[in-house]
Amino acid sequence: MSTIKASNIQNGSSASTNIVLNTDGSATFAQMPVGPSYFAMRNKIINGDQRINQRAATITTNGYCTDRWNVSNQTTGAWTAAQSTNAPSGFINSLLVTKTTGGSASAGDFNYIAQYIEGTNITDLAWGTAQAKTVTLSFWVYAGATGTFSGSLRNGSGTLYSYPFTYTISNANTWEFKTVTIAGPTTGTWLTDTGIGVSVFFDLGSGSSNRGAAGAWAVGNFTGATGATAYPTSTSGGIFAITGVQFEVGSVATPFERRQYGQELLLCQRYYQVQPDILVSSYNGTSGTIYNDFMLPVTLRATPTAAITTPIYLNANSLAINSASVNRVRYSLVISSTGYGAAYGQTTTFSSEL
Repeated sequence: MSTIKASNIQNGSSASTNIVLNTDGSATFAQMPVGPSYFAMRNKIINGDQRINQRAATITTNGYCTDRWNVSNQTTGAWTAAQSTNAPSGFINSLLVTKTTGGSASAGDFNYIAQYIEGTNITDLAWGTAQAKTVTLSFWVYAGATGTFSGSLRNGSGTLYSYPFTYTISNANTWEFKTVTIAGPTTGTWLTDTGIGVSVFFDLGSGSSNRGAAGAWAVGNFTGATGATAYPTSTSGGIFAITGVQFEVGSVATPFERRQYGQELLLCQRYYQVQPDILVSSYNGTSGTIYNDFMLPVTLRATPTAAITTPIYLNANSLAINSASVNRVRYSLVISSTGYGAAYGQTTTFSSEL
C-alpha cells in the first residue's frame, strides 16, 4: 500500500488529498481542507511593495507617486513623496514621505497615502450584505517618531462609510510589521464595477474633521482615527515610509504575496501606461492630416486621459490625440508637404486612475 498526495481545486475552494493505493488495486481518498489564502492573487493591493514606478515622480503636493499609490498634502509646509530604497529585509523599495517643513493641519485638511481598490476586485467580499467577510490589512512601516498612528478603510460611492483604525510604532527609525483585522460592513454601498470599491488610507496627520473614532464602521469621510499622532505632517524633518502592504480575506495575515515583476507591471498598467517611441507616419503623396491607430498592450480600466511629450518631426507637425479608448489610441498628424511624413521619439502616457 502506498500514499500519493494530490490537490483538488473546485469552485474557488481547495483541498490537499491523500490518495491511498490499496494492494487490491482500489484507491481510498481522504481530503484535508486548505484555506484559499495559500493561492495566488489573494492580495487585493497592487504594487504593495512599491517596486513599480512608471512615473518616476517626486510629489510635492498631491498626486500619484509609485504606481497605484496616491498621496495628499493639504497642510502648509514643504514635503516630498517618492520611491525609496529604504526597505525592510526581503524588500527593495518603499514609498517615503519627508516633511521638510512641519505645519498644523486645518480641520478639513487631508494628509495621507492611499490606494483605491477597483470594485471588480472586491466582489468576493460581499460587503454591504449579511455575508460580509472579514479582512486583514498587513504592512511594514518606518517612521522617525513613535506613537499611535492611524489609517482607515472607506467605500467610494453613495453615503460614505469609514473604518478608522490605529496601530502603534514602538521604535523610531526602525521597520516594524503591523496587522489590522476588520470585520466587513453589513451596510453601505460597495461598488463591484470599475469604480472605487474600497479606499485604503494611511493617515499622515489629517485635520480633525477627517478623522473618526477608531475600531468601528461609521458614516463619514475619514482617513484616520481621532487622537492619533499628526506625524509627520506636524514635524519639520518628519519621515514616514511604507511597503509590503497586503489586503486579504480572512482574520490572519499571510506572508506577503510576491508576484513576478512583469505580472505586477501588467496589473499597474490597467490604470497607467507609459508608451515610448511610438512612430506615427504616412506616405500618402500629399500634404494634410493622416491618422494612425495604436493598440494598447493592456486594456485600461476606463477611457484614459492621454498626453504626448514633444516629438521629433520629419516633414510633419502638430501631432495630437484624435481619440482614445480602453484599448486603442488614434493619433492625428499633419504632413507638411508631399511625400513621407512622420513624428517619432515622443512618449505618450495614458491614465485611467480611480
